[in-house]
Parts: sequence; C-alpha cells; structure tokens
Amino acid sequence: MLVLSRKKDEKIIIGDNIAIMIVDIQGDKVRLGIEAPREVSVHREEVYQAIQKKQTEPAAVNS
Repeated sequence: MLVLSRKKDEKIIIGDNIAIMIVDIQGDKVRLGIEAPREVSVHREEVYQAIQKKQTEPAAVNS
C-alpha cells in the first residue's frame, strides 16, 4: 500500500484520468472529491461489498 500525505485542496493523480482531491478535513474525517470517467465505478467500501455480495448470491428459486 502506498501512503501519501496531502493537505486540503491538494490532489493525487491515478493513471491518466483519475484525480482524488482533499476537499475538507474536520477532526478525524477527510472529505474526498474524485474525478474519474463515467465508465469507472467509484463506491465506498461497504457499498462495493454489498454489490459484490448481491452478485454472488444464488438467485432465489420460486417453488
């Protein structure tokens, strides 16, 4: 894992088309702004895990 330090309004660039900006810092919370192409999915981890779980569950069988 790469760990970087950034201040408010500074960016991290990933590849040629993804930018993450530190929008706000309040206490132990950091707000991020993410610029990415529409075809790139961006989710919070818990949302991503829920999507993955739903996709791997077997389809309900109606009897």
